[in-house]
Amino acid sequence: MKHGFIKVAAASPAMKVADCKYNAENIKRAIDVAASRGVVMLVFPELCVTGYTCGDLFNQTALKKEAEARLFEIAGHTKNINMLVVLGTIITRRSKNYNVAAVINKGEILGFVPKTFLPDYGEFNEQRYFAQPLPEVESITIREKSYPFGANLLFACREVPEFVAAAEVCEDIFVAISPSARHCLAGATIVANLSASSDKIGKPAYRRKLLEVQSVKNICGYIYCSSGPTESTTDVVFSSHNIIAENGKILAESPPFGKGYAETEIDVNRLETERARTASVRDENLGDYQTVEFSIDVHETKLTRQFSKDVFIIDDAREMDVRCRHVLDIQCNGLRKRIEHTGVSKVIVGVSGGMDSTLALLVAYKTIGEMKRPEKDIIAISMPCYGTTVRTKNNAKKLCNLIGVEFREIDITKPVEQHLAQIGHNMKIADKAFENAQARERTQILMNTANIENGLVIGTGTLSELALGWCTYNGDHMSMYSVNCGVPKTLVKPLIKSVADLGNGEIKKVLYDITETPISPELLPLEKNGKTPQITEDIIGPYRLHDFFLYYFSRWGYEPDKIRRVAVWAFDGEYSKEDIVKWLKEFLRKFFANQYKRSCMPDGPKIGSVGLSPRGEWRMPSDASVELWLEQLDK
Repeated sequence: MKHGFIKVAAASPAMKVADCKYNAENIKRAIDVAASRGVVMLVFPELCVTGYTCGDLFNQTALKKEAEARLFEIAGHTKNINMLVVLGTIITRRSKNYNVAAVINKGEILGFVPKTFLPDYGEFNEQRYFAQPLPEVESITIREKSYPFGANLLFACREVPEFVAAAEVCEDIFVAISPSARHCLAGATIVANLSASSDKIGKPAYRRKLLEVQSVKNICGYIYCSSGPTESTTDVVFSSHNIIAENGKILAESPPFGKGYAETEIDVNRLETERARTASVRDENLGDYQTVEFSIDVHETKLTRQFSKDVFIIDDAREMDVRCRHVLDIQCNGLRKRIEHTGVSKVIVGVSGGMDSTLALLVAYKTIGEMKRPEKDIIAISMPCYGTTVRTKNNAKKLCNLIGVEFREIDITKPVEQHLAQIGHNMKIADKAFENAQARERTQILMNTANIENGLVIGTGTLSELALGWCTYNGDHMSMYSVNCGVPKTLVKPLIKSVADLGNGEIKKVLYDITETPISPELLPLEKNGKTPQITEDIIGPYRLHDFFLYYFSRWGYEPDKIRRVAVWAFDGEYSKEDIVKWLKEFLRKFFANQYKRSCMPDGPKIGSVGLSPRGEWRMPSDASVELWLEQLDK
């Protein structure tokens, strides 16, 4: 439960209709197995103590008494078990039967949540057996003890305040305004749905869609547990289709007619952060909600849920291609609007033969094409200097010629040397001034060319570089519109390849070669073999790690130790724990130290869920201290 990870599960054990003793034994066995696996919240199906398909047997006193006895037997079984258990049964109150979720913790029944919506169509006729509850929470007495009874119940963990559970029963999720929506507005972060959902063609996909939507619109974790094929099959079959979702994503699933058990971890801290960030789920005056506290022994949850190493990449090739086309559409439409608004004659791009400037050039090329303007409206300028390699220089020129844009080459060696001499710089010292003089000279050429040509200089820097401050202030940091500012570094290569795969053989060849060129600013003099001594990721660390850190730091508000933990889990076997901590510290230092560059960054389109524009996604003082974040890692 450390860092807010709550291990949860949905279990559909074998059962016999109307055999409460048999069912209770299997429920207790499932509780024991889940407990041995560290589960702290376990959900069972609707009416699992009796069986959902009892029909008119629900009106038999013998069945109802046996169900009550077995419920208390199950509750007693959990006395020394560190778990919140939610299971379905029948209770009788004021001569009426109710289909309820019973919530149990450490030997005690905490309360009963009755089913609000009783289906009476098709194969369902629950209104024949069960009553609809009153809206307010009441008190019900069973065996001389009072228990809260009502839909408006929340169950809050004392030790982990973000862990607030609620329950609804089957049909409740299928209605227009479900009880779970109210529960989440009232503060629930995890909702259990105890279901007996008959199976038929198309229904599994429908359930998945429903849970994705329900969990994302309510910003919650959702545990859906359904009855299995050991229910009566007189007219329908149940498939034990169990699903666990979190904020729009299915984390774990027991497929129809599978093992009937799904388990994962729901991150309640992440849910709370998202709610605080968006204010979409907020405190509401929802009437009579009652909170029942429960206790869980806190321990570090062993992680089993997957954390993608490439947080901005989709594994499915077809989906990734669709995403790349969408990203390019966003970039191109952003640029098109700026071109139309400013009325410029030309688009100016500084091309180095590296991936970032290549992507910017491709965006400009696609935009101009969609505007039905000639390719020559793009002026691509190569500005070689001390560190420019033959490979990058030739690739830039070849690509420009292949796509038909105007290509200019301006060697900046002499003006840079003149400038450095004027300020008294020793040319033998390749320091920051030596490097930045080149970047600023290039920006000066681009800007002044734009003035001459009535042009617009488009920026090439990426989201990842903005996060790390890996750009020269008032050099490549500056442009008139920054088309790549929302693109993380790890997404640049897939974007270029998606364009390359649409091109002819020569264009594809040069674009693929660009994607395989080592990432480098090429600002230091070349080695004797003609290769650059500057490899960016050797200096600042792997972009895969930095994009991972950026995603969980800025998008989800993970604390440093939590980022470290999930990174160690995700990159197991690829990066050591020591390397991850080293580069995470580097990321934090650079992120805080370089906010001043982001505070005056040019306009540019946000691409995904992470953005750093000071006008929109990320606001932060330039002199904020990083010490708190570094201290946590040091501990």
